[in-house]
Order: sequence, then structure tokens, then C-alpha cells
Amino acid sequence: MRTTLDLPENLLKEAMRATRIETKTKVIITALEDLIRKYKISGIKQFKGKIDIDLDLDSIRGRKCRF
Repeated sequence: MRTTLDLPENLLKEAMRATRIETKTKVIITALEDLIRKYKISGIKQFKGKIDIDLDLDSIRGRKCRF
């Protein structure tokens, strides 16, 4: 999808330098993906300490307890 955006040139160049991404399109796509990922993580964090999961990671991973 083609869209015309009015972006601060210095901000875009700084993002390209910081990420070492060479195209404006790719740096914007990366920024949007990161924004979405952070938003999803913040939504998941609201459940921290509220869900009681009784899992034995050693048995799930097929490990034997050494103790």
C-alpha cells in the first residue's frame, strides 16, 4: 500500500543509522512491528502473578532431576 507521510527527516535518518537499515520503507516497517510487539507484551504483563500454572519444566523438557 502506498501512503504519503510527512516525517521529520532527522528522525528518520537517526533511526536508519541506529538500526543500520538502509531503506526508509524497511525502517518504518521495523518500527511498526516493534511498536506492535511492545503493545502485545504490555497486554500480557497485566496477567503477571494472576495465573497459577502448575508446570514441571524438567518433565516437559525431558530432563531428569539430578537431586
